[in-house]
Amino acid sequence: MYVIVEIAGKQFKVEKDQSIIVHRLAGEVGSSVNFDQVMLKDDNGKVEVGTPYLNGTSVTAKIISHLKGDKVIVFKKKRRKGYQKSNGHRQYLSKITIENIGGKTPKPKKAKKEESVETPAE
Repeated sequence: MYVIVEIAGKQFKVEKDQSIIVHRLAGEVGSSVNFDQVMLKDDNGKVEVGTPYLNGTSVTAKIISHLKGDKVIVFKKKRRKGYQKSNGHRQYLSKITIENIGGKTPKPKKAKKEESVETPAE
């Protein structure tokens, strides 16, 4: 079984117990995060496609660590002008492990209001 889920603005194909690296997520190391923007679910050939998301399907993951990506060099130059500028950055990332791919979860039912029955006073 696999799903395509949107995490931090990007789409990932994930399976249970898979580790992936995504853009930095808010949360402590060891905490659990829930993603409910599931776009596609394939359960052994039975495919469900959302428009754009599947209702009631979610993915639970655990944050393993926060890290930084490789350094990216940004170099600008204008020929014959003597202009050169070098800059760079390292992207903040999070490593997560998919713990559970939830199926259809029932929506919470609204609580019925209790009607108070008053007995007539004699």
